[in-house]
Amino acid sequence: QVQLVESGGGLVQAGGSLRLSCAASGSIRSINAMRWYRQAPGQQRELVAAIGSGGYTNYADSVKGRFTISRDNAKNTVYLQMNSLKPEDTAVYYCNAGVVVALSRHEYLYWGQGTQVTVSS
Repeated sequence: QVQLVESGGGLVQAGGSLRLSCAASGSIRSINAMRWYRQAPGQQRELVAAIGSGGYTNYADSVKGRFTISRDNAKNTVYLQMNSLKPEDTAVYYCNAGVVVALSRHEYLYWGQGTQVTVSS
């Protein structure tokens, strides 16, 4: 009914930059918060950044000042600009969105399939 598709991951050297995108499609009435999570091997999934429908943002301490989350409501897309990347940023990055589906008043959480980010030292 609703799909989230991420793109933009890849391999980059330490100090480099990547921009992730996550586009939502399907029977969407509105989207509330959109978030980026990441999961490194052997570790729990952690929240990286979030943005509300009005543009309010918050970040994990480990990425503050280096990552920027933004969204294009007309395109139902959230972005994560990642600068000054470090090897410890290596993980699978997932997007997550609270979607009110068409003909509904309820919000459902949807996840993307994940995109690999690898930062070499």
